[in-house]
Amino acid sequence: MTNHTARANNPAGEVRGPGGGPRAKSFMGGLKRLMKHLGQYKGRLIWIAVLAVCSTLFSIIGPKILSFATDELASGAMGVITGSGAIDFAFIGQILLLLLGLYLVSAAFSALMGFIMAGLSSTVSYRLRGELSAKINRLPLSYFHKNSRGDVLSRITNDVDAISQALNQSLTQLITAVVTIIGVVAMMLTIRWQLALVSILIAPVSLGLISGIARKSQKYFQGQQKHLGSVNGHVEEMYAGHVVIKAFNGEEASLRRFDQENDKLYHSAWKSDFLSGLMQPLTGFIGNLGYVAVCVIGVTMTAAGTMTIGGIQAFIQYVRSFTQPIGQAANISGQLQQLAAASERVFEFLEEQEEERPAPLMTTARASIKGDVLFDHVRFGYEGTGDIVINDFSADVRHGQKIAIVGPTGAGKTTMVKLLMRFHDLKDGAIYVDGYDITAFDRQDLRSAFGMVLQDTWLYSGSILDNIRYGRPDATDDEVIQAAKAARADHFIRTLPDGYHTELNEAASNLSQGQKQLLTIARALLSDPKILILDEATSSVDTRTEVQIQRAMDRLMEGRTSFVIAHRLSTIRNADLILCMKDGDIVQQGSHDELMKKGGFYANLYNSQFERNSVAAKQISA
Repeated sequence: MTNHTARANNPAGEVRGPGGGPRAKSFMGGLKRLMKHLGQYKGRLIWIAVLAVCSTLFSIIGPKILSFATDELASGAMGVITGSGAIDFAFIGQILLLLLGLYLVSAAFSALMGFIMAGLSSTVSYRLRGELSAKINRLPLSYFHKNSRGDVLSRITNDVDAISQALNQSLTQLITAVVTIIGVVAMMLTIRWQLALVSILIAPVSLGLISGIARKSQKYFQGQQKHLGSVNGHVEEMYAGHVVIKAFNGEEASLRRFDQENDKLYHSAWKSDFLSGLMQPLTGFIGNLGYVAVCVIGVTMTAAGTMTIGGIQAFIQYVRSFTQPIGQAANISGQLQQLAAASERVFEFLEEQEEERPAPLMTTARASIKGDVLFDHVRFGYEGTGDIVINDFSADVRHGQKIAIVGPTGAGKTTMVKLLMRFHDLKDGAIYVDGYDITAFDRQDLRSAFGMVLQDTWLYSGSILDNIRYGRPDATDDEVIQAAKAARADHFIRTLPDGYHTELNEAASNLSQGQKQLLTIARALLSDPKILILDEATSSVDTRTEVQIQRAMDRLMEGRTSFVIAHRLSTIRNADLILCMKDGDIVQQGSHDELMKKGGFYANLYNSQFERNSVAAKQISA
């Protein structure tokens, strides 16, 4: 297992939209993708639908049965007044007990439906987070060059949470609303079709209103999720660099940028909330108009003797039951819009193009990698830029050699080692390891032959023991300690309160930069790679520690191919081969002594460092 772990950054510091490309395209697009994803839970969805139907039907029957008790109470009261009869309380009691049983059964079905729905929404969010996390590891580095970390994290956290909450609240409400409308219409038709027609006319008016507002508000829901990702991206970047912000008094600029993004989120959020909140009172108003019309017509019919008191009482209840799901539909509409916007962003990410992983033609185990590396007219430019940063790079490296790559900033030094480990694919040319084209290996298998120590350290929350073992999970505690001793880290580790079991906090800020670098070097030592890459590995340690590490590195590099990127040329004088890069090409190569005799680029670069050091020393002494 490799020990390289790089944190992808957005080099331009920009915050882009979903997937670095288009926003959510349509309301139905996100829902269709989610419905397709939910297809794997057909069994639970069927159970939820059946329970919702049963719960709703049992509650719908109630008013019709209650009308019998009302009619009996009305006729009995009239009999008492006229002296021709009495109220049959036994019959009314039976009706009330029946109603109680129906409502209890309905509540039980509803509770069971809620239990299953809660489990389903939690399962969906759990699996989506797992898929998103796995997707991150399959994406090419070019994706993270174009998208901020905060936006990616927002998809995993905020968007998945939005899906879970909206799914849990809206799906059951949607099913019960549809069943309620159908059931109530059927029951109203059994009572009086004329009144039912008046009630039914309410539906198209309300649904047309809901549809119009939904189309208007959808863009604001999409903008809300997008700008939420932008705000998270900015906050994550500012939190990670808060020391630099304070050092350069950048608080005001950071707050201005945050206010800009937060304002966009605010305007999208309140417009979406206002429009979605407007639906329910408007549909309620229309429903109340229909309710009044039903009451007036129903009372007229009752007075004319064409309708019983129980019938009008049941019908009025059904009208309320009919308008309630229409109001719910208005509320569900807002939830569905948020669900669609969040789903679109999540599935856009899941559908991003991944690194190509063709079937490997060779494995590192079969190839018995020793460390011969050949760069054959390598040409490369970063995706999407069109600029070529490596023009024509060729070098022949034998196993066991120590290769130093030097040159000014931007010459392509780090790019070359990234190409060697297939973080990017070449535009032209080829790279061979022990005679095999690196494209013949699976990327993960190829990287298992490398150990890498970067200038930017990466440690995670956990014990020091586990952080060093990250490069080789099966290593014993003794092997970890030996690697730490070789990296000159053992002494400072034992001075910590819990030694090797000391827990590192987030970003390992309870260690100095030099100490963190020593741990990453120990991690590389433990992984025992065939090919070692050191990218300014000692840049964060003091001169004395650097000398100690250099000795440990010299022992480590014996018998291994090593690529060392260094700006301090004094640290690579004993390299077997020095490659001098400028503007993506090798302008000189050879040993230190050979290059110094030749003069030119390397000699000027080497001498200029000592001139600067000499001037600095004189200024300090003065």
